[in-house]
Amino acid sequence: MSESKTPPAYGGQALIEGVMFGGKQDTVTAIRRKDDSIEYFHVPREQHPVRQKLKKIPLVRGIVALIESAGNGSKHLTFASDRYDVMPGEENDKETEEETSKLVMILGVAAVGVLTFLFSKFVFTLVPVFLAELFQSIAPGKTAQIMLESFFKLALLLTYIGLISMTPLIKRVFQYHGAEHKVINNYENNLEMTVENVQSQSRLHYRCGSSFILFTVIVGMFIYFLVPTDPLWLRVVNRILLIPVVLGVSFEVLQLTNSVRNVPILRYLGYPGLWLQLLTTKEPDDKQVEVAIASFEKLLEIEEHGVGVLNKEVVSETETMDEQKPVLS
Repeated sequence: MSESKTPPAYGGQALIEGVMFGGKQDTVTAIRRKDDSIEYFHVPREQHPVRQKLKKIPLVRGIVALIESAGNGSKHLTFASDRYDVMPGEENDKETEEETSKLVMILGVAAVGVLTFLFSKFVFTLVPVFLAELFQSIAPGKTAQIMLESFFKLALLLTYIGLISMTPLIKRVFQYHGAEHKVINNYENNLEMTVENVQSQSRLHYRCGSSFILFTVIVGMFIYFLVPTDPLWLRVVNRILLIPVVLGVSFEVLQLTNSVRNVPILRYLGYPGLWLQLLTTKEPDDKQVEVAIASFEKLLEIEEHGVGVLNKEVVSETETMDEQKPVLS
């Protein structure tokens, strides 16, 4: 009797005109170029012994994963934004300069990604505090203030997502986000990786970062009940100090909801995150799904065969969709 193998948990990220997928050892981006070709960008994951040990510690592992994701994602985002609207062969010839400053560039981009993430977290954490304080006379008391603060945080999040989704560029990124989820769902359902099969899948997924963001609002509300809200300066300090705690616990909640998503009653725990994904994902067209499939299959190819790129820090190659061959069946 053969044992059924649980498929590896792959993650992804929507980019400008492309999708990045990551496995345990590698991350691969595929973008649609201006001439309709598909170009790839491959970055092996750096394996640090200390970081690997930290990833095994509950609560701490979430913080490590988020920082690593922000830094690594920034490299792929930079690649996509620099090349998606440029005809192949018309890129600026800066190879010599890039070779001499490659390490500085990579570290710099990673740092920007981490700092941007931290800055946005500070904004979405502290602004609701001051907004709730303005209504202290109407909604006094710890419970009322925390509920009001959480309401403002959720309203701020939804307003921000709603506003940026109106721009054509972000709308297309959200479509690629939907394509990313469809590919993962198709893979996890053991279906042949075709455009038709992928399009039949849901654009929502339990492990999505959008769900994680919403969980920080919900989890934060409960954690804040454990600390004082007065005076205001202490409340602000508490919120800052509790950011890592909220992130760590929210990550564990996200993992929990994913692990019980097939349990009839417990599956509803992840529904709030799925509802938010109705805003952060859009239905992709077939050409966007093709890009997502190309990215995922290239990752699988590299993980299985190496294709001579695992010992290089950054590799990019161009290939048209006609040259793609599916590796899933």
